[in-house]
Amino acid sequence: MEVIRLRALRGPNLWSHHTAVEAIVSCAPDERSVDKIPGFEVRLRTRFPRLAQLQPDGHADTIPMAHVLELATLGLQAEAGCPVTFSRTTQTLEEGIYQMVVEYTEEAVGRLAVEWAEKLIKAAVDDTPFDLAAALHELRELDEDVRLGPSTGSIVHAAVARKIPFRRMTEGSMVSFGWGSKQRRIQAAEMDSTSAIAETIAQDKELTKKLLDAAGVPVPTGRTAEDAEDAWKAALEIGLPVVVKPKDGNQGKGVTVNITTREQTIAAYNAAKEFRDDIMVERFLAGHDFRLLVIGNKLVAAARRDPPHVVGDGVHSVRELVDIVNSDPRRGTGHGTALTKIRFDDIALARLALQGLAADSVPPIGQRVVLRNNANLSTGGSATDVTDDVHPEVAARAVEAAQMIGLDICGVDVVCDSVLRPIEEQNGGVVEVNAAPGLRMHLSPSYGKGRPIGEAIINTMFPEGDDGRIPVIAVTGTNGKTTTVRLTAHLIASSGLRVGMTNTDGVYVNGRQIDSGDCSGPRSARNVLQHPDVDAAVFETARGGILREGLAYDRCKVAVVTNIGAGDHLGLNYITTVEDLAVLKRVIVMNVDEHGYAVLNATDPIVAAMAAKCKGKVIFFGADRYHPVVATHLAQGKRTVYIENGQLVAVEGKNEQRIPLADVPITFNGTIGFQVENTMAAVAAAWAAGVDWDAIRRGLLSFTTDSHNAPGRFNIFKYRGATVIADYGHNPDAMLALVQAVDAMPAKRRSVVISGAGDRRDQDIREQTEILGKAFDDVILYQDACQRGRADGEVVGLLRQGLEGASRTRNIDQITGEFIAIDTAMDRLQDGDLCLILVDQVEESLRHIANRIAAG
Repeated sequence: MEVIRLRALRGPNLWSHHTAVEAIVSCAPDERSVDKIPGFEVRLRTRFPRLAQLQPDGHADTIPMAHVLELATLGLQAEAGCPVTFSRTTQTLEEGIYQMVVEYTEEAVGRLAVEWAEKLIKAAVDDTPFDLAAALHELRELDEDVRLGPSTGSIVHAAVARKIPFRRMTEGSMVSFGWGSKQRRIQAAEMDSTSAIAETIAQDKELTKKLLDAAGVPVPTGRTAEDAEDAWKAALEIGLPVVVKPKDGNQGKGVTVNITTREQTIAAYNAAKEFRDDIMVERFLAGHDFRLLVIGNKLVAAARRDPPHVVGDGVHSVRELVDIVNSDPRRGTGHGTALTKIRFDDIALARLALQGLAADSVPPIGQRVVLRNNANLSTGGSATDVTDDVHPEVAARAVEAAQMIGLDICGVDVVCDSVLRPIEEQNGGVVEVNAAPGLRMHLSPSYGKGRPIGEAIINTMFPEGDDGRIPVIAVTGTNGKTTTVRLTAHLIASSGLRVGMTNTDGVYVNGRQIDSGDCSGPRSARNVLQHPDVDAAVFETARGGILREGLAYDRCKVAVVTNIGAGDHLGLNYITTVEDLAVLKRVIVMNVDEHGYAVLNATDPIVAAMAAKCKGKVIFFGADRYHPVVATHLAQGKRTVYIENGQLVAVEGKNEQRIPLADVPITFNGTIGFQVENTMAAVAAAWAAGVDWDAIRRGLLSFTTDSHNAPGRFNIFKYRGATVIADYGHNPDAMLALVQAVDAMPAKRRSVVISGAGDRRDQDIREQTEILGKAFDDVILYQDACQRGRADGEVVGLLRQGLEGASRTRNIDQITGEFIAIDTAMDRLQDGDLCLILVDQVEESLRHIANRIAAG
């Protein structure tokens, strides 16, 4: 068995809505039915007892090794604690080649699971040992490293619950929520609206205290110390006991509390210097350490924090008691768990010494042994939820502190006896204000109930009813995709929205091209969704991107399918039939939002059948209002677009809009059939996206198929009294549509310039010239620069075969080079002629034609 290719499907895909790894697996003849391998399953289950049952998938009678790989990959992830459930293995038309798909929650973990699954299978085949514990440990460790921590995870989960899309921007905790102009971002527990100035103030403990004091928030007195002796001097000025800490510290690093002697002060100063140069001395406040969490303008949680400690049982030593506490599964070494293991280090030993204890001392039953001065969870402290106990005045001081510093998410540290009474009554105070505070103590406190912190943060960023989404319109099909995308984007822009658009020509934002080349895949779409100046997005969605990586979004507002034809890359990536292609293209329909629309070509039976897979509503379009699908939809009062008496008609129930095709320049008064279809699809898409009809009418009137608006899409030029048409048509269906269009245009003599894409099937290349040979007098064949895997002259040879027996063509020329072919055709043009140039290098060819025309 060999994994030929492994790739990650990072969005909804051909197989499922889940993220998944897809592998192309080659199985040797004796591996295509593992039940015939003596003892294999017994050896496999000995090494992985919890593997799911091996059984045929219902489409075959045998169990291939690829299916074992699938189940092992899924099972290893599940055993490692990853919430995965979906997997599938399908045999391709190639003998011994299988497609295996397994869900993942973290891509790196999914890929590693495939590697371990291969090792497991090899061990079972060879009857060699397999270390299951090591495999699961490595998977768990990797999952721990790459998945979001509990704090950021809680925010993401809250967003998902409100159907707000999210995307991790880094391998860390920076996450983007929403799309385009509606997106917001967080970094751990910090919002994008938090200013760098506010964060800087929060790090400066002395400035923070001055500002809080000015706002009437009680704070302990203190000042910065120049050196250790000055720290002792400051302690005497302030009055013992005192606290020594770094001026801009965090997580309690370098903090020593309740200092009463000169020796302690000097030692504390030196300890703080390990972390920062600027050291503060301030009055020690007696009482408990409370963390109050402010989000927006509200106190949403509060916890009493206790320093790491153990309680004696009269049997175990302090060191043994720490080990017992650290065995709690909630305690880990990082921030990925609810609690952190207690550090038994030099600081802990020093704190023990102050209590007259050592590591091997056995404290009596009930004695509380403190192992650190600070109560931070990151050093092993514990937290007790006290949210319901907070006095309104205490909450008010916390909110005032956060607002004075300018923090949207703020951890306010208060020391006082109790939060049941105002701080001032207890001689307590705010000792610190924290940007990007830890949320673990509120999400999963050691004692008490957790609080919905993630929901509070999401609700602050996104008001009720706002899901952070902009309208996303996805367009796919065999022909007409790019024109439909461009026209739809133009109609939406006519309503005043800033539009991001991707297609085979590039990426455009608000009319400006920001990338070039074929940008019809998910990477370009994701870039648009991240752009802050995009109010709506229109994506050309090609088959290749769906196969390679899935969709760039979880669901769209509108999905448009123009048509499904046989010439669209059949034979590639195991898409061998029109039916296979339809299943792939309908992925966008299956991922329409429940409140969205699928815009489907009613006259294409394969496309019309996709309506059954749409979770939202359907708009059918078709020129003939009496077509059975169109007529039925009309009778049901549902949104329908059709053509009647030279007008585009859009109907829903009794509401009707009519637009004369004479007011739609790209249709040439309705004479170009494929442009009429593109217009119906674009109008329906804009209607589904909520564009008003005045904007739609304006947009239709102002859109023309020139080389700027729609390069390579039936661009018409005049040259020496002749008509020159440039188009990017490249399959038989496109040839039929183009022939129908030029037949409606008068001409004395008709010529065509054509090459062929080498990655099409032989029959598709031949069929193009079979169609053209019946409609054109002269044909110029050219070989372009990229033959896409074909031998020299092979494509042109297939095109020549298609012209054999042509009923109309009289002259056939064969030329090497696209521009030379264009020049040859244009040199021959006379007044009243028509020439169709099927361009390959769209931008360069259009520029070449324009230069020829400009030169006369």
